[in-house]
Amino acid sequence: MKSKNDLLLVLTVESVVIGVVLGFIIRPFNPSNDAISLIGFPGEIFMQIVEMMILPMIISSVISALAQVRACDAGQIGLMTVIYYMITTFLSTFTGIILVSSIHPGDPHLIHMLGEGTLDDTALSTLDTFLDQIRNMFPENIIQATFQQVQTNYVAVKPKVLKASGGNGTSEKPIMKPILEYTNEMNVLGLIVFCTGFGVILSVLGEQARLMINFFIVLDAIIMRWISALMWCYPIGILSLVCKNIVDIDNLSETAQALAMYVVTVICGLMIHSLLTLPLLYFVVTRRSPFDFMTGMLQALATAFGTASSGATLPVTFRSLEDDLKIDRRVTRFVLPLGATITMCNNNSCINRFRFGTSWSRYHINSAYNCRTSS
Repeated sequence: MKSKNDLLLVLTVESVVIGVVLGFIIRPFNPSNDAISLIGFPGEIFMQIVEMMILPMIISSVISALAQVRACDAGQIGLMTVIYYMITTFLSTFTGIILVSSIHPGDPHLIHMLGEGTLDDTALSTLDTFLDQIRNMFPENIIQATFQQVQTNYVAVKPKVLKASGGNGTSEKPIMKPILEYTNEMNVLGLIVFCTGFGVILSVLGEQARLMINFFIVLDAIIMRWISALMWCYPIGILSLVCKNIVDIDNLSETAQALAMYVVTVICGLMIHSLLTLPLLYFVVTRRSPFDFMTGMLQALATAFGTASSGATLPVTFRSLEDDLKIDRRVTRFVLPLGATITMCNNNSCINRFRFGTSWSRYHINSAYNCRTSS
């Protein structure tokens, strides 16, 4: 098993490197749009298969995990997970704000040519985003939550005003009115809340619900066995995605020049948060070296880099934590989906959002281990 995991890790890392090399080799030939589509087609199918597995994986993993622990333990794990992610979110946001204020990423030539622009009056406020998350936690239709979620949007409305003469009229300047719309995106947060309550009640019922508990345990085993077989397709899919993304960039040199300071800012944020803040926090809480965990998560990091998808990285993180790092599966099956959802729902900082795409799994290592050692 160890040799297979090592081979899969090597293949995943090599797929990223080969994808980058092939992308730069193919670029000078200026392939057509059809050729670029064919290059990315295996990766497209790969991502669709992975996303197909996310819903059953979340449902089976959360319910089966919570059904096998006491309700008080589940509450403790959930509370510690939320607190931990709030702390790391604050630290990452603080780091991003400091770096942006210090480095000032952005190409001054573009600002000179295009102008500085203005803020959008219709942009969602922090309150709108917060209320949307609360609404999504309690979906009115659990079936609808599997493919849609609520989001606040603003529409222009011409308000009626009373003229001085006493008649009705309309003002020339429309006002922006908030409305609730459904977007075609899985409501992961609502599903996790529902599955959490479902799993805790199964745990409370105990032997009375043994048949249902065994059903979700077996379902979870089936899904994870399917995902284990799918793991061997990851290198091909990642290679295709990386190669296609590099070939598809227009004016690579100009784009790199325009985004140079932004890239520097992001890399600095990644280095500080991933190599200083999180390891230090991990050491303070557990008094253990974090580097063993970082080494065990190399495949998840390579997958996150190649796919830029938390959903595609989640199965790899499950496998790395449970098989390589020997973390209790009852902890990982609850902490990982919850942690991914909490981090994805954060919109405080551009640096924080970019950071999640490449290193979110490291947070799960620390969170899962902290919950395990404290329970």
